[in-house]
Amino acid sequence: MASSFCSIHHTFSPSSFPYPRFRLPESRFTVLPPRFSLRRLHPHVRRRRIRSVVAAGPMFFPENLIVGDTFAMVFSGCFALSILRIYEETARRGIFDQKLNRKLVHTTIGLAFMLCWPLFSSGHQGAVMAALIPGVNIVKVLLIGLGIWKDEATVKSMSRDGDYRELIKGPLYYASTIALSSVLYWRTSPIAIAAICNLCAGDGMADIIGRRFGSKKIPYNKEKSFAGSIAMAAAGFIVSVGYMHYFSMFGYFEESWQMIFGFLVVSVASALVESHPISTTFDDNLMVPLTSLLVCLEIKGGLRNSSSFETCYLNSA
Repeated sequence: MASSFCSIHHTFSPSSFPYPRFRLPESRFTVLPPRFSLRRLHPHVRRRRIRSVVAAGPMFFPENLIVGDTFAMVFSGCFALSILRIYEETARRGIFDQKLNRKLVHTTIGLAFMLCWPLFSSGHQGAVMAALIPGVNIVKVLLIGLGIWKDEATVKSMSRDGDYRELIKGPLYYASTIALSSVLYWRTSPIAIAAICNLCAGDGMADIIGRRFGSKKIPYNKEKSFAGSIAMAAAGFIVSVGYMHYFSMFGYFEESWQMIFGFLVVSVASALVESHPISTTFDDNLMVPLTSLLVCLEIKGGLRNSSSFETCYLNSA
């Protein structure tokens, strides 16, 4: 896993460009100036680095970051809203059981939103504008959960028992996790992938599979089952690897076996914490992303203290 973090740093390091006039500022994000031409790059720049440079601008109007990010935000917001409307309609018509409908929203909406991240620019502006979409949902669930705004369809699609006050717990933690992951880590960090994938796919599938096949309960928590915990670890891990491959195709970082192993450790740890009674007490939507974050930071800290990381860091500086 050390090599994955090393390659991320090396890809976005200013020294990866041989000529001073083409060196980008030392930053976690890479932003291209307008009308940047790849033909002006040194011919010996590797393809991996070129892909990282190409990924810096928004897909809409790449020569104007503000306009491009605005269009990306509108498109992503409409995409997320359309999915929510579908589940609100299924809840209103009673097509699915209310608990199943809620978990389908839980599983799909965050992952669908993360699919839209490549539409934005790679700078802090793109991350903030993307975070505005779950930010609007944070305001919405607060207003509904506090009883200020009445929306029965949203309550049915997001609550366990149809109580509007539930929205200021799980759904609020859910939207906050996605917003903070966008602002703090964005698409260049495996931490954002691990936190969102284990929250959405992992926790969502744990409930769906656990209710259907969870006859054998965990000894230390009778509300959880072995089937649900195994499904959570497997789903969180598989979807994390899928998004790792997805973002690596855009050049945001380089996938590796070390990173895959790291996702496995995070998914198993998240499943273990979710199965513990403390997770039921404080809400899964809070404990799962918090566990993913802490484990990722621990792995990253261990790599930073290792000699292999230091060697790679010095070579790329």
